[in-house]
Amino acid sequence: MKTQLQLPDQTLRLQRYPYIEGSDLQAWSAGDEYVYRYLQEQQLDKQQRILILNDHFGALSSMLASNNQVTFMSDSKVAHLALRQNLLLNQLPEVNCLTSIDSINNEYDVVVMSLPKINRMLCWQLTQLRAVLPSNIPVIAVDKAKQIHSSTLKLFEQHLGTTTTSLAYKKHRLIFSFADNASPKQAEEAVSWSATPTPVELSNLANVYSGEKLDQGARLLLEHLPTPSCEPCDVIDLGCGNGIIGIRYKQLNPTSSVTFVDESYMAVESAKRNALSNIGTLDGCNFRVDNCLESAPKESADIILCNPPFHQQNAITDHIAQQMFEDAKNTLRSKGTLRVIGNRHLGYFAALVKLFGREQVSLVTQNRKFVIIDATKR
Repeated sequence: MKTQLQLPDQTLRLQRYPYIEGSDLQAWSAGDEYVYRYLQEQQLDKQQRILILNDHFGALSSMLASNNQVTFMSDSKVAHLALRQNLLLNQLPEVNCLTSIDSINNEYDVVVMSLPKINRMLCWQLTQLRAVLPSNIPVIAVDKAKQIHSSTLKLFEQHLGTTTTSLAYKKHRLIFSFADNASPKQAEEAVSWSATPTPVELSNLANVYSGEKLDQGARLLLEHLPTPSCEPCDVIDLGCGNGIIGIRYKQLNPTSSVTFVDESYMAVESAKRNALSNIGTLDGCNFRVDNCLESAPKESADIILCNPPFHQQNAITDHIAQQMFEDAKNTLRSKGTLRVIGNRHLGYFAALVKLFGREQVSLVTQNRKFVIIDATKR
């Protein structure tokens, strides 16, 4: 893994979080370098107030921290942890940190953003910026050139204002926009929908996956929720998203305690709102933003329900699922069960056998696309 970034005026050591020895995924992109080079060419005054949105591993914030007043805003707990790690590695000044459910103010000279994967999140962030930014403050966005379409530029124009683009550099492109649309289109903070065939009504904040219908994996897992192994049980919905799995489990097993865990601040906030509206109370419900189960007490759960992601930003990776499985094993009590759903091709069965032991892992059900697997702690 390349961890040293050489810039014209500084050298930085930057790592993803968590650091994985031998991984070929680096903490910064050519897009981060492009934004930094562009800002350097503008010869901005030092101590500029810069708001940075969606900085995946804190790389760009670290690049700019020594000479500017940086505010970092991200929906990802992992991104917050990566930023803290990289500031310490390079002995850089503290950065003001905000989560995605905090408000944006108008006290900035420049706004920089990496384009989020979900267009609902992009529109929500642009709506927030249009509401507070003076029309002379530049908003600079970056992504791979192949991801920036005419429809992307149209979203900027509709929700923010005048928009232009740069030439491509190392397959990345910059978007320049100003908050001057006199009648901007307003994005909603959340979308609401019915999670049929369950009786659950859901509301998803902008950056929460599966914003309008149940994904196929969640639908299958809902049909095969485990029977409580004790009374009452301590249950964790790991990677909870909007909370549908944990909410349905709580509806069917009201004496159980359910903890909703995700690395997305918007996901956990959505799960909290949805639990209250569908269960009627938050008694017996807990909510935690965490990197997998990094901060969970050991041997504190009887059942863990998990639908692991296999992407981190734009990279396909299995390290998140692997960490979820390892953390789950540490968090389960003796004879506790991890129930996992995943695409058949991902090889979760073999990974769980290696971790829990062959006799402790069993197939619950499968269809053409998904498998549900139980792994029981000895």
